[in-house]
Amino acid sequence: MTANIYPPVGFYFKVNFAGAGITKEHSFKEVTGLAAELGVEEVAEGGELRFKHRLPSTPKYNNLTLKRGLLVDSNLRQWVDKAITSFEFTPILISIELLNADGTAAMTWNVHNAWPVKWEISQLNAMSNEVAIETLEIAFDYFETKTGKA
Repeated sequence: MTANIYPPVGFYFKVNFAGAGITKEHSFKEVTGLAAELGVEEVAEGGELRFKHRLPSTPKYNNLTLKRGLLVDSNLRQWVDKAITSFEFTPILISIELLNADGTAAMTWNVHNAWPVKWEISQLNAMSNEVAIETLEIAFDYFETKTGKA
């Protein structure tokens, strides 16, 4: 079996939601914030003052940002509105699939215990003919990366 030596394109992806009754919300213009970083803790050794030991600590995750054309009546918007206006949170699982040319998942990121932090709409401008873009910022506990179908 020969390994695929061509990297997948960054524009062919879909986003799936599991929980809170959110369905058929796959199309997004942009997904950012898939990043993990290990912290570094410095520990001084007793009696040895020339250096400190640098040890890894727990990972940190950025907030996930999703952008798409504004959908006025969607389950995702209702989930966000409930969190922001009523302070009722229902954490969900979000799966981001980077797709191959044949539409199968090349790589999947499963984002666990996700909940909305911010909702924003693009500038409304009567002199422009652009689609209204909504931006969702989502906090989460952690993500898992998998190759192939999740």
